[in-house]
Amino acid sequence: MAVLTGAGISAESGIRTFRDSGGLWEGYDVMKVASPEGWASDPALVLDFYNKRRADVLNAEPNKGHIVLTQLEEHFETIIITQNVDDLHERAGSSNVLHLHGSLLESRSTLDDNLIYTIKEDLQIGDVCSLGSQLRPNIVWFGEMVPLLDSAIQMVENIDYFIVVGTSLSVYPAASLIEFVPNKSPKFIIDPNLEDDGSFPG
Repeated sequence: MAVLTGAGISAESGIRTFRDSGGLWEGYDVMKVASPEGWASDPALVLDFYNKRRADVLNAEPNKGHIVLTQLEEHFETIIITQNVDDLHERAGSSNVLHLHGSLLESRSTLDDNLIYTIKEDLQIGDVCSLGSQLRPNIVWFGEMVPLLDSAIQMVENIDYFIVVGTSLSVYPAASLIEFVPNKSPKFIIDPNLEDDGSFPG
């Protein structure tokens, strides 16, 4: 079984979603804090933004949605593919989680994308990797490739069940994963904002 999760599942833990905040996160223009151009223009602003988001995540707790998904592992080999950059799935107990868009609790080298470090503290200008290059949040920004997309596609190509929780399937390329699920495999979407007309998006 594969479960694709989005911001809606973490919203129950008090983590604000991009959509619910009117296109702004904590008063920031998203393109100034979540794009390569924003990073090039003002890296200190970007680091400050993600430091605040990391603090929010560290103060949050998994909710019942996260916990229920861990219980699936009692009955199925379960893969969680999440668009979220928090660690609430792991803290709830899910053992197989792929973060499509990166993690707030990781930094990576601006010189070598393979140099990734676990962090919980604030990231500052002057924090460098082993090669001496500035560290940045290990987050996939707007306009960047999603490096784990191919891995996610391989995961869903042979699954028996596909569940979507907390995402409207409007964010690409993550939403395209539905296209790679076998036709014979049942698909379920859990979203209180969708009208039940018997159809499945995508």
